[in-house]
Amino acid sequence: MLSKNLNKVSLALVMTLFLGACATQQATTTKGDDAYTGTETVKFLADGVPDRVFFSTNKSELTSAATTTLGKQATYLKANPTLNVVLEGHADERGTREYNLALGERRATAAKNYLISNGVAANRIKVLSYGKEKPANPASNVLAWSQNRRTVTVKTN
Repeated sequence: MLSKNLNKVSLALVMTLFLGACATQQATTTKGDDAYTGTETVKFLADGVPDRVFFSTNKSELTSAATTTLGKQATYLKANPTLNVVLEGHADERGTREYNLALGERRATAAKNYLISNGVAANRIKVLSYGKEKPANPASNVLAWSQNRRTVTVKTN
């Protein structure tokens, strides 16, 4: 009798752990379609001024985190009026080459327009799209895709 009850409890415990693990995996894989908010791949134009902003899947609209970063970039660029930049637009590996080149250009253009609206002269900013050709993270998973959907601001002088 004790053996049967122990077997039932053990089975219930194993099933609970199994179902809990499935639920955790589901949450992890669906979370990554938003714009990347981590800091592992971020570099800096200057002290405290990040060089990149991230985008949601198939989107070129700036997130609130992106506008905060671009605001810092605008302040830095206005304080350094002889500095020019290239905004490099990137996409993740999904989609055709042509689609991702166009998406990367839309992303870089969105960043350019934001910088211009914050007082940076348009002639100081160039736009270039790499599409999916230069991934920040070459892996093929949700985290890598979110890190690759970006625009990077690069000093040219």
